Amino acid sequence: MAKVVEYNCATGVTTEREETAEEAAQREADAAAAAEERAAEEAAAEKKATDRESGNAKLKELGLTDDEIAALTT
Repeated sequence: MAKVVEYNCATGVTTEREETAEEAAQREADAAAAAEERAAEEAAAEKKATDRESGNAKLKELGLTDDEIAALTT
């Protein structure tokens, strides 16, 4: 278990204690949710890059130059 440090601004007292089971479960749930969100963001970025490459390849097949493609896509 992790330590929890609490600081009371009104009194200036700092206390340390072991985290409760509920706090530990919440911390683990938060970490899992953050990891899931990161994975989803990475997957979205990868899909966007793949779609961009695919679109550019299709434009090249139509005979557009790199400069023309850049002008259309930026």
